[in-house]
Amino acid sequence: MAYSKKEAFDSTTTEDLVKQYQNVISLLGEDSQREGLQKTPQRVAKAMQFMTQGYQQSAIDILNSARFREDISEMVIVKDIELYSMCEHHMLPFFGKAHIAYIPNGYITGLSKLARVVDVFSRRLQVQERLTTQILAAIKESLNPLGVAVVIEAKHLCMMMRGVQKQNSVTTTSAFDGEFLNNHVTRNEFLKLISARLS
Repeated sequence: MAYSKKEAFDSTTTEDLVKQYQNVISLLGEDSQREGLQKTPQRVAKAMQFMTQGYQQSAIDILNSARFREDISEMVIVKDIELYSMCEHHMLPFFGKAHIAYIPNGYITGLSKLARVVDVFSRRLQVQERLTTQILAAIKESLNPLGVAVVIEAKHLCMMMRGVQKQNSVTTTSAFDGEFLNNHVTRNEFLKLISARLS
């Protein structure tokens, strides 16, 4: 069977966005009917819907879809989760990695679900600070673990392409709850493990 790529977009939203982006191109001094730009409004309309699809998704539902009873209380870490998001201040991308840990309290979730939670919240207009705490809150609500930790490292094109134009700056945000907040030994173990190259 031949490969077939299928994407679903709301037709009314797409049509409205196309009109808006045609207007934006014209306001910037370009000809939206020029050969190279004729299909650009449609492409951007679809790209923006894809990059903000997190508004139509539930992180709690995703975590609960693979929630399993397990009597363990050892730290679970998934690190170097790729993330791509859109700065809500300039609508320019920021991108980087998320590191997540939790200590089970009777329940675990599928490892891929943690990565999906990152996608749910990053595929919205965001600030990195809020993104970090939203990921933590969803895991806490779904699994009620003994502790949760989230660290995000990201580069922001709003700092790299415009404004201060600093190419090598990295923003790091963190959020801790439970054992990671109250026990410095547990927190330090997590921070050491996400910094280490074990492979």
